[in-house]
Amino acid sequence: MAVLSFKLNEHLYIRDPQHTELGQNIISKSVEMIDQLGFEQFTFKKLAAEIESTEASVYRYFENKHRLLHYLISWYWNWMEYKVDLATRNVHKPEERLKACLRIIAEEKKFDPSFEFVNEEALHRIVVEELDKTYLTKWVESDNKDGLFGSFKSLCEKIAGIVHEINPAYKFPNSLVSTALLAAKQQYFFLSHLPSLTNIKQDKNKYEKIYEFLETVVFNTIKR
Repeated sequence: MAVLSFKLNEHLYIRDPQHTELGQNIISKSVEMIDQLGFEQFTFKKLAAEIESTEASVYRYFENKHRLLHYLISWYWNWMEYKVDLATRNVHKPEERLKACLRIIAEEKKFDPSFEFVNEEALHRIVVEELDKTYLTKWVESDNKDGLFGSFKSLCEKIAGIVHEINPAYKFPNSLVSTALLAAKQQYFFLSHLPSLTNIKQDKNKYEKIYEFLETVVFNTIKR
């Protein structure tokens, strides 16, 4: 099976790691290590030791670990948009397309063999745990100017367009969709770490319940 890749913003990297064996190894091992250690404890020195290479080789791909985190999370949003496109391709009713999008957001994330060098299950956990570190910074305006949030914005814009189809009079489609995406992330975080802040339980039904929560919030809002 051919391995697919995404076109990501060139400011995210020095050399796109998707297109070399070493680069793919950097991505694969970074996802594994950040998932296990947390972003604060992750370093390029530790990464280099794991891939049996040098820190200098890692720096040939990424300026610093913050840009690497941006890259991983941008890759995740591109992957989500890719899945949304597949799920909605032959669905004509906008209501059903929106439900399909919400299911993609809420569903369990599993390894996608189309992208052999990325463990999407682990990457989803990184998004849940570390996403805020990409934009709650003093340099967020500069990162935004460089287009580092473009993948998230693209996904929001696509789903917001479906919201507009359903109710052209609704004034806040982008606000609603960005809130829903972050709410899903927060619910996953809460049920794992702060369970009193959610009504969703850590059991086999959690994915369906997160979908039910998102569908209730989104559809009740746009059809009021």
